[in-house]
Amino acid sequence: MPWLMGVFLALAFLALLVSLKSWRDVKKSPYFFLRRQAEKRLQSYLTLSVVLFAAAFGVAAYAWRAPTDDAPRMALLSNTKPVRAEVIALVEKVERAAVAETAVSANPVVNISATAENSLFADVVSLPAQFDKFEPTANLNNDTELGTIQFSTKISDNYEAVSPTRLFPEGSFTLYATFAYKAMANGMEWAWVWRHNGEVVDGGNEIWNYGQEGPGYIFFAPEEGFASGDYSLEVWVNGELLTRSTAVMNNAAVAAGN
Repeated sequence: MPWLMGVFLALAFLALLVSLKSWRDVKKSPYFFLRRQAEKRLQSYLTLSVVLFAAAFGVAAYAWRAPTDDAPRMALLSNTKPVRAEVIALVEKVERAAVAETAVSANPVVNISATAENSLFADVVSLPAQFDKFEPTANLNNDTELGTIQFSTKISDNYEAVSPTRLFPEGSFTLYATFAYKAMANGMEWAWVWRHNGEVVDGGNEIWNYGQEGPGYIFFAPEEGFASGDYSLEVWVNGELLTRSTAVMNNAAVAAGN
């Protein structure tokens, strides 16, 4: 804005100077015809200078006016009803599970059968037989590790979770579980087990052929949809549970905005 005001002022002063010259011509010219032309120029340039001065002051008034606050003001109320006690307990349960799984991931290579009484995975006794069908041709390394599982309904091209969470609505959709792995070796046996409220509902078993490290994912989309409750995923390598996480399906908790 200041530059525009400067242009208007410069033009206005220039027109004023031409007007003064025309005024001198009117006073000094000895001929009527020349005086008449000078009078017309004087009138025209005076009018132009007045218009340009008015435009400059208008721009100045607009530029230095008090700023207006056009930011929208709104309050987002996800749910105005009090959160039910069972929903609060459910969210606290999800948060406790996150803390427990983070603690386990610091030392991911755990022999469940040998440490079942002290392990945070004590409720998992062993790998189900239907997901333990292969003999590994490579042993676990001392630093073999599977990272913390993240759940989401979408993944990126780099196999990373998009907007990961542990709380989902009930219904039909694809649940992705992403994790990082390192110090793996082709020839290891790995298995994944999905449980709903502790009962095995799906899983798989393969010989590992995905290299030493990188991102990985597993997905689950039951035909009947996800029912209310806890859906846990376990990932086993050579008969040992290396990572586990739980997603909670509950419409009431999602509606409450938790």
